[in-house]
Amino acid sequence: MQDYRSNRERTEKTKAALIAAARTLFVEKGYAETSTPEIVTAAGITRGALYHHFEDKRALFRAVVREEALAVTREIERAAPKRLAPLDALIAGGNAYLDAMRVVGRTRLLLIEGPTVLGFVEMKQLDEETTALTLKHGLEAALGPGNGSRIPVDALADILSAAFDRAALAVDAGGDAARYRAAIAHMIEHITG
Repeated sequence: MQDYRSNRERTEKTKAALIAAARTLFVEKGYAETSTPEIVTAAGITRGALYHHFEDKRALFRAVVREEALAVTREIERAAPKRLAPLDALIAGGNAYLDAMRVVGRTRLLLIEGPTVLGFVEMKQLDEETTALTLKHGLEAALGPGNGSRIPVDALADILSAAFDRAALAVDAGGDAARYRAAIAHMIEHITG
């Protein structure tokens, strides 16, 4: 049992080192300009270890992007606990999304490089498993059980997610985060009101 645990721990440490090194390089240089030899050097492991854990650089990039999306989701969930009223939770979640996207490099990875490297379909699927899923659940709670098919929640979540992404890009480019938070709160209040 000890060997199994130590092997598993070693595997997880190697993968974490690869993901961390790759994230740093992808943020600094971009996906296209980052080479696998640079990644393994930065991670302090061999190329063989890289290809043991990831099929190729794209698969490693996918793991980096997934980690970023999960980190954003955790921040949203932390800011919008189930005890909050649905409208308050949606607004708190929107604010948490904007805050989480301010982590250096995150906007580039999730909103610029991710769609370019992985494509729209793969990024949308990842989004639907993470942040968009929390948004959909929040909208369902805020619109209430009587909503039925009156408002298509999936489509609404998709549109709001795009608005949040656009706000994150604007804030990342130097826009006033407080103004975008206020605009998002206004939009959510009117949609759910």
